[in-house]
Amino acid sequence: MVVNTSRAEDPAPEGEERTEPTTTLAGWRRFVEKDPATFTLASPDRWEAMTDDERSDYNEARTDYHSELQVVRTSTVNDVCHQGRLLTLLNRREYGARRGLIISGERTTGKSTALKQLGRLHELRVRQRYPDGRRIPVVYVTAPPKGSPRKLAVELARFLGLPVITPRHNTTDITSAVCQVLIEARTDLILVDEIHLMNLATIAGEELSDHLKYFTEHLPATFVYAGIDVEHSGLFTGIRGGQIAGRCTLLHTGPFPLGPEWEGLVKTMEDTLRLHQHTPGTLVELASYLHQRTSGMIGSLSHLIRAAAISAILDGSERITRRKLAALHVDHASESAYRGETRKAAG
Repeated sequence: MVVNTSRAEDPAPEGEERTEPTTTLAGWRRFVEKDPATFTLASPDRWEAMTDDERSDYNEARTDYHSELQVVRTSTVNDVCHQGRLLTLLNRREYGARRGLIISGERTTGKSTALKQLGRLHELRVRQRYPDGRRIPVVYVTAPPKGSPRKLAVELARFLGLPVITPRHNTTDITSAVCQVLIEARTDLILVDEIHLMNLATIAGEELSDHLKYFTEHLPATFVYAGIDVEHSGLFTGIRGGQIAGRCTLLHTGPFPLGPEWEGLVKTMEDTLRLHQHTPGTLVELASYLHQRTSGMIGSLSHLIRAAAISAILDGSERITRRKLAALHVDHASESAYRGETRKAAG
């Protein structure tokens, strides 16, 4: 069985940029090939002279710019990319089950971002070395809820764009087809996100674990997993869990402490702002407040700053202040922690 590995995609409707999920080959390739978002502010004179229609289009473009997640090279991203790179090199000449990597941590600590950046950097290296475009160096999927071997095989088949799977296709058929394509396409890095959804305490979870082991033994690829609090989710329990623990390196992600790296992250994000009245350094001065609001979570920080920037465009203030930040909401966990700290300080 073969899969079309051409990079040419169906064009999106005029005026519409289609964002496909990275769990498809087309979506993953768009993610890998997409350059970081850029935007140049108009000069003050040009900005003042804009007609209503021109300003509307200009602000819409700025809103799109700020809505896109700006990837920051945190220590977490660097650690994951370095360790993943080492494993892919170590596994090159391995004939048995290859060593893997598990990224575990709390919500919004940058696990998925680091996982995807590892895959992106690896694919770009492979493309540079083999520019013919016929390879599929990286596969990215998420663990299926209440996972089973068939569901995982279907996720891999869907990423590869294999023909529609019907109930007539059993797990062995799908797995064989997937393995054939992955081998032919020289896939050497397989990323599995949301691995905490795999519960080894269930029969389906045990079967899925056995299936992953089968893939690692039959595919010349390095497997990297990411999930929430993996070491306490039951993934390492029992005989099967022991096998996983014995073959995988575990990296932890967590909230950033208030300190130089946190202030550097805030400054990096502030430098990406494209607002006409914002005073540089304002957010760096609010680094401690931002840490309180987000509990040091990189995902929550990114959401808060991007939301504040878009709000400043919509209301015409063109600047981010503490008052504006206070009027915005982030995820419930961070909001609850912040309210608890505020009540404790007041008491």
